[in-house]
Amino acid sequence: MKNTAFTEKHIALGAKMAEFAGYNMPISYTGINDEHATVRKNAGVFDVSHMGEFILKGENALDLIQRVTSNDAAKLKPGQAQYSCLPNENGGIVDDLLVYCIEENKVYMLVVNASNIEKDWNWIAKHNTNNVEMHNISDKTCLLAIQGPNATKILESLTDIDVLNLKYYTFTKGTFAGVENVLVSATGYTGAGGVEIYFEDKDGDAEKIWDAIFAEGGPKGMKAIGLGARDTLRLEMGFCLYGNDIDDTTSPMEAGLGWITKFTKEFTAKEIFAKQKAEGITKKLVGFEMIEKGIPRHGYEIKDFTGATIGHVTSGTQSPSLGKAIGMGYVSKVFSALDTEIYIKVRDKLLMAKFLKFLFS
Repeated sequence: MKNTAFTEKHIALGAKMAEFAGYNMPISYTGINDEHATVRKNAGVFDVSHMGEFILKGENALDLIQRVTSNDAAKLKPGQAQYSCLPNENGGIVDDLLVYCIEENKVYMLVVNASNIEKDWNWIAKHNTNNVEMHNISDKTCLLAIQGPNATKILESLTDIDVLNLKYYTFTKGTFAGVENVLVSATGYTGAGGVEIYFEDKDGDAEKIWDAIFAEGGPKGMKAIGLGARDTLRLEMGFCLYGNDIDDTTSPMEAGLGWITKFTKEFTAKEIFAKQKAEGITKKLVGFEMIEKGIPRHGYEIKDFTGATIGHVTSGTQSPSLGKAIGMGYVSKVFSALDTEIYIKVRDKLLMAKFLKFLFS
């Protein structure tokens, strides 16, 4: 397993560690419910240095990004970021990602999922027919996500960047905890506000930044947060997790990601998505809450009132914020209306649930 620059910090804090995407990562410290509440109500720090980062440079960098992603990156100005996906040739999703515009038309950073770094790199390289300069900077890039309603207030004194007024899906570079050339963005995955900081671990910079954050935030209740709470936080917001809710067999239209699928340009699988938009989709990703007591898990069957299978669960958990079990899953579109009562097969029991809007918290 690979380590991040913060692995020893996690172990020293008593984190429960486990393999994730080839990395030794913290799953929890004080418990998922406690960590979840810390982020929703105050502020927490996630080590997400396992994520992948690619730099694309050159006169044809934007053209390459336009051809391999579903969203319209031509709209991005320097300092703006965008959520997008890499469609495959069959209309599925190679990965979802963030596109950062460093220099308009010429320099971009792509942030991809840890489990898909090699897959994504090969996919983009395969389509790089115009000599775009590509750099995989994943192994030398540290990434901390500081999330929660008080996150930017706590960090304000550590940086010359105006983190309090950093707009959603924008970023800038500056000095952070005395470390220069730190990229700070507001593209969080928790729905709780906050920022993410990208930097290289040169001359002990990772430890310096970590220690400075907790020296400032520790007395104010900021805590280290594991990937377990990251999952419950994103699920409450209805944010997709690659490998669970989206994958090579699901289209962005089916996953409710039509808003990142723009038909004003040419890109992989455009014709497939246009047909889905015109004719409609047959399955749809929906959110649901359990009415009867039980935890829905990935792969559980979703059934209608007759007991017929109409879909399957992709993600599920006990929501710490709501105090009830929630989930996401694909169902036949004809059954997907809000408030429709359905059943989740939990072991040998059919437990009642109902569909609801994704914004759970």
